[in-house]
Amino acid sequence: MSVGAFTDKKQQPTEAEIQRVMGAGLSYWEGLVQYVRQQYAPDEEFRFMYGKKYGWALRFQMRGKLLTSFYPTNGGLTVQINLGPAAIEQALEMRLGENVVSVINRATAYSEGRWLFIPVKSPRDIQDIQRLIALRVETKRLA
Repeated sequence: MSVGAFTDKKQQPTEAEIQRVMGAGLSYWEGLVQYVRQQYAPDEEFRFMYGKKYGWALRFQMRGKLLTSFYPTNGGLTVQINLGPAAIEQALEMRLGENVVSVINRATAYSEGRWLFIPVKSPRDIQDIQRLIALRVETKRLA
């Protein structure tokens, strides 16, 4: 199973296709995109990420480093945030919602941290993701 809905590297999805696939989750996508653009003014690019297991995503970077990526999914989106070990500890102290805590606990721990792939299911997830993006900026000194 892939992270995103669009896994054909040769065929970049159109905006209409993305909107159709995301359905009701489109409002979460639009809100998060607007938030990231306003708060961080990052470089952004819609690109094929890491192979068929991941697919096409809207990728945001600051100072040449990944800030976050948004993957369109059937009925919504999945947000990727990579956090180092110290940031993971801080995140677990934040009183995050059940969905995000579950993602953190299930993510494979590597020496450089964890890649979190958070399926957005609720407004609470949006708030938690905003807090985690801010944590990434703070701990990676991206601002």
